[in-house]
This record gives sequence, C-alpha cells and structure tokens, in this order.
Amino acid sequence: MNEFKLEGEYIPMIQLLKACALVSSGGEAQLVVEDGLVKYNGQTDYRKRLKVRRGDLVEFNGQQIKVI
Repeated sequence: MNEFKLEGEYIPMIQLLKACALVSSGGEAQLVVEDGLVKYNGQTDYRKRLKVRRGDLVEFNGQQIKVI
C-alpha cells in the first residue's frame, strides 16, 4: 500500500491519481474514473471531482493509496 501525504484539506480524485503516477494525464484520470475502475473507501466511485481527504483509501489497477 502506498501512502500519499495530503498538503491541504483535500485533493480532487483525478489530481490524486496523477500525483501518484497511476495515470499519465488528467484526461486519462477522468476516463478511468468514468469507466468505474477506481474504488473509494471500498466502493466504486464515478465522481471525478470527489474530494479525497485524510484517512481515505483509493484503489486503482491493483494499487492502493492511503491518504495521510
């Protein structure tokens, strides 16, 4: 499991995917979220602008990111 240190109150889902190098661009991040390939706290989530906060768990492509 990877950890991502949050610098503010939240980070939008698509920015988190880019920051963790799980996708190569914002457009790719939007597509994988729209296609239902991303799980947020164990549930598939289709919101691109979802505000990910400390304590949340994001899963994509076999990778898990714990936001701290």
